[in-house]
Amino acid sequence: MSMLTPPGMGGKYRITGDRYPRMSRPRSRRRLVFTAFGSVLALGLVGWGTLQLIDVFSGDGGGQKVRAAHGTGDCERGDKHPDGNAKSGRSDSGQGGRTGGKLPKPSQITVNVYNATTRSGLAKDTAKELEKRGFKIGKVGNAPTQYDKKVKATGILLGAPGAGDGAFNVLGTQLAGAQTKNDARDGKDIDLIIGNGFKDLVEQKDADKALAALAKPSPAPSGSPCRS
Repeated sequence: MSMLTPPGMGGKYRITGDRYPRMSRPRSRRRLVFTAFGSVLALGLVGWGTLQLIDVFSGDGGGQKVRAAHGTGDCERGDKHPDGNAKSGRSDSGQGGRTGGKLPKPSQITVNVYNATTRSGLAKDTAKELEKRGFKIGKVGNAPTQYDKKVKATGILLGAPGAGDGAFNVLGTQLAGAQTKNDARDGKDIDLIIGNGFKDLVEQKDADKALAALAKPSPAPSGSPCRS
């Protein structure tokens, strides 16, 4: 009989052997939860740090953006393109929101008016109205074959590359939504090719306001976060 068996407690209740059960402390569920959370947090920090290092050592060079110090907008760096010219805010159409040089007067711009639609007399009527507004009128007639019945927009302003420096802007105040294109001509005249989207010229009072705004462009906001 084992020493652990009380006297008189034989039979099936007898405890045999020389070992006794070991009482273990119950595991804390809270401790397990904290341990798992800590492991996940540590792995997350390691992964985030790795991504930051990759981002630092694999910068995109000239196309980087700078986050503004006081605002949420992104400012383009003043890096230069491969051709050596700095990035410009001018759109492909050649019409910018501000003009830096002196604008030509309407009387200094010769406009050739061509009709690319099926509406007869449109070029003649438009030319008369532009002449009343001070523009010089050159040729008037149907559009060349390459544009005839092929212009879906309001119209196209076609001229030499130098026309984008001011003449396009001035004439563009008379015709909303006109596209601009350059060709290889030597003269300073501009072709106004009227398209299917044309309804009428801009009201003269509105065109005069737009022309005045071009002559005296508003300065850039002083609070702009971007620095050149």
